[in-house]
Amino acid sequence: MQFEQSNLFKAVQTQGIFSDSKQFADAIPKTSWQQACVLYDQESPEDLAAFVARHFEFAPQPELAALNATSVKDYISQLWLRLERAPQTGNASSLLDLPASYTVPGGRFNEIYYWDSYFTALGLLDAGHTEQVSNMLDNFVSLITRIGHVPNGNRSYYTSRSQPPVTALMVSLLWQTHHQDQAWLSTVTDALQKEHAFWMADSEKLNDELTEIRRVVRMPCGGVMNRFWDDSAEPRPESYKEDIEAASMLEPEHRAVFYRNIRAACESGWDFSSRWLDDPAQLCSINTVQRIPVDLNALLQQLEWQLSECYAALGDSQQSAHYLNLVQQRKRLIQAYLWDKEQGWFMDYHIALQTRSQVMSLAGVVPMFLSLASQLQAEAMVQRLEQDFLRAGGLVTTLTDTAQQWDSPNGWAPLQWFAVKGMLNYGYCKLATSVARRWLVMLERDFEQRGCLLEKYNVVEPGVRAGGGEYTVQQGFGWTNGVTSRLYQLLEE
Repeated sequence: MQFEQSNLFKAVQTQGIFSDSKQFADAIPKTSWQQACVLYDQESPEDLAAFVARHFEFAPQPELAALNATSVKDYISQLWLRLERAPQTGNASSLLDLPASYTVPGGRFNEIYYWDSYFTALGLLDAGHTEQVSNMLDNFVSLITRIGHVPNGNRSYYTSRSQPPVTALMVSLLWQTHHQDQAWLSTVTDALQKEHAFWMADSEKLNDELTEIRRVVRMPCGGVMNRFWDDSAEPRPESYKEDIEAASMLEPEHRAVFYRNIRAACESGWDFSSRWLDDPAQLCSINTVQRIPVDLNALLQQLEWQLSECYAALGDSQQSAHYLNLVQQRKRLIQAYLWDKEQGWFMDYHIALQTRSQVMSLAGVVPMFLSLASQLQAEAMVQRLEQDFLRAGGLVTTLTDTAQQWDSPNGWAPLQWFAVKGMLNYGYCKLATSVARRWLVMLERDFEQRGCLLEKYNVVEPGVRAGGGEYTVQQGFGWTNGVTSRLYQLLEE
């Protein structure tokens, strides 16, 4: 039995021994999970906190504010080593082994996170830490080889889901310096092919009657697109108490569906957002698996394109042509189902309703980031960005103001990068520069007040601490550091 299914785990989480459910999910047993669970079942201890203290310990969180940095750039430079972790093997905790050193986001997140790592890598490259970026890619390859995909993070409780697939983007960052190494090329190509197979698993089973299965959906035209999913329909171990309490508002027969949708939203990285809610005011209305996400499908198109390039470099023209054909198919599907001409924006698609979502989000800029939009589409989108998304501190995540963290008034570094790079791809340098400057000015002023960088920011009212979500805003922070470093570099060029 998995530790997360044990009586001990459920008792600790439901009784709220820790204010953050993730803390016990990450606990390190002093002997073993199994022994602690057996002892708990035998003793039925009245003082559960004391029992946990006797049998578990916890990895310390480094004090990131005590860096004595004089500027944002100085802080980022000093922080990289603080966020670096040595290779892990033979873990007794939920942490998964990794063969090479890695960089964590910071705060409560003391493990790698999949899509975070791409944005972190931008800053590591800017700082000359190319070897660390190569190590991060090696870890992804190892996880794909062992598990079949890169989990949400390198924790055992994350293995039933992934996150937006960015291994292909990591490969592209190292392509110029590594692609002539045939051993490296063969290794990453095999990993990318396995990751593609993970996202497309069971697609051959789709037909007129069975139109949805796991991460694949048969569209009305017969083409196949992808959605976020999780193979488990149980409470998340890292948010066990929160999920149980939220699901208690639903009828018992609806709770498994709620758990799967919550988990699928975690696979999206946007946990949580009005993108996934049928009622923006109610988390219990979450319906992630009924959305075809624009960012996911754009990134999968990039994965297919990178596979075509890899096979071409390996001299396998047949496989290269196969994946190039998949690129063209997916591009047509993105244009047909996700582009909204009236809105001038790429939107998610609601599967059951067979219509595009009404939630406008910065996920829509990912096709621009990956050069999938036409010039006319980019022109319409840039107008939308300037008129509707642009705020004092940068770009707001969605145009919907909710209690969820991936909505207005919050801004997130990864989405600033997708948008800025997307605008630069189409020649809109003035607005791209304006977004970058607003973000950097906001960060610099906030840094003067707090002495650290944060996971997210209130871009509508800079200086007001960002809120929403299941935990307090975290400091560190990997992707903020990486994107901010890259934006500084862009403005200096």
